[in-house]
Amino acid sequence: MRRLRALVLTVFAVTTMGCGYALVGRGSNIPEDVQVIYLAPLENQTRRAQVEQILNQTIADEVVLRGRFDLSSGEEQADAVMDGLITGFQVTPVQFDDEGLASEYEIQISASMEFRRVGSDEILWRNQAYIFRENYELEEEEASFFDRENVAIEQVAIIFAKTLLTDLMEGF
Repeated sequence: MRRLRALVLTVFAVTTMGCGYALVGRGSNIPEDVQVIYLAPLENQTRRAQVEQILNQTIADEVVLRGRFDLSSGEEQADAVMDGLITGFQVTPVQFDDEGLASEYEIQISASMEFRRVGSDEILWRNQAYIFRENYELEEEEASFFDRENVAIEQVAIIFAKTLLTDLMEGF
């Protein structure tokens, strides 16, 4: 019985190898010759200051963490450029305490992102409707003494960067 099970598993493994299945995160939609990228400063079209700086930093951190690309300090030394626009920023209260004060907020950031080859108009990847939402709670003692909006932006930026690079690499 064990031999039969082992044989069935072996046949299954061999037959599925050529069927196109792959582990998530192992494939790439980006040509192999794209090794160095330039992360252009994001343009902020919202009224919220610093949101583009926080997003730029977290995207750069995620690029370095993944190790697929090297970052360039200028477009001239890069194979491809990633740039984008921050088109929306909104903070909405979603939960209230007994006194009617907001105790939890939802932050939403919208963007239009593009990844293109340097020296040509070839778009390697584009998403003009990136939308990210994240909830964050205010602790009672923090509500009056500490602005949590920057912390919330940093939390959303991490999710934004991870999802952006996953989508870029996998071609979603």
